[in-house]
Amino acid sequence: MAREIQERIKKLIVDRRLPSGAPMPTENELMEQLGVSRNSVREALKALQAMGIVEIRHGFGTYVGAMDMAPMIEGLTFRTVAAHYRGEDSLSELLELREAIETGLIARLVSGPAPETDLDELQELVARMGEEADAGGVRAGTDRAFHIALYRGLGNTLLSEVLDAFWDAFHRVRTDLADLHQDPKTTRDQHAEILAAVQSGDVLRAEAAVREHFDNIRARLRSTVPTQSTRIDDASVTSATAIPPLRG
Repeated sequence: MAREIQERIKKLIVDRRLPSGAPMPTENELMEQLGVSRNSVREALKALQAMGIVEIRHGFGTYVGAMDMAPMIEGLTFRTVAAHYRGEDSLSELLELREAIETGLIARLVSGPAPETDLDELQELVARMGEEADAGGVRAGTDRAFHIALYRGLGNTLLSEVLDAFWDAFHRVRTDLADLHQDPKTTRDQHAEILAAVQSGDVLRAEAAVREHFDNIRARLRSTVPTQSTRIDDASVTSATAIPPLRG
C-alpha cells in the first residue's frame, strides 16, 4: 500500500508536469485525491524525500525535489565503502565501470561532430595541474574539473551527473593508499596526453590515453584490500574533504 501511494504521487508530478521547486498539493488535497489517511500521505512523502523526488520544507509545505543524483551518490558510496571494508573488490569494479564509460565517451568526443569542448579551459586545468604537481600534489578538485570539462561539450546532463556520482563515490572511500598515490607529475602528464589526443583528432590515441590513465589507477588498487586492523569512521562515508583522494 505504501509503495502504491508513492507511485501515485510520482504519477501526479509527471501528469501535471511539475518542475523542480514547484509546490505540491497540500496534505489535505493529497488525502482527498488519493483517498488515504494523513499518516499514509506523510509516510509516502518522507520516502519520496529520501529519493530526492520531493522536498519537505517544514512550515512552508512540500515541493517537487531537485531530482538530482545525490541519493544515488550516497547509496553508491555506502555500498562501495561497505564492500571495500569487507575485503571485496568494489573499488576495482567501480573503476572498471568508469573506464568503460569514459573510453566510449572519448571516442565519441573525437570522432563525432565537433562538440563545444572548451579546449582553453582544459589547457588551463592541465597547466594548473603542473603548478600543483610542482608544489607537491595535484588537487582532487582540479582532476575532477578536467574530467567534467572534457565531456561537458557532449551536452548530456544526465551523463555528466552519472559520471560525477561515480567520481564522488570513488573518491569518498577511505583507503590505506597514503604511500601509493600516483606521482603528481605523472597525473599531470596523463591528462596532458588526453588533451593532446583530443586536439589531434586521433581516436585511437585518445582511447589509448584514457586506458593508460585507468591502468595506472588500477595498478595502485591491487594492494588496497583492507587488513583486519583497518577501521572506518563516519567521516569516510559522509565527508569528501576528510578522505585522502586517489587521483583519477
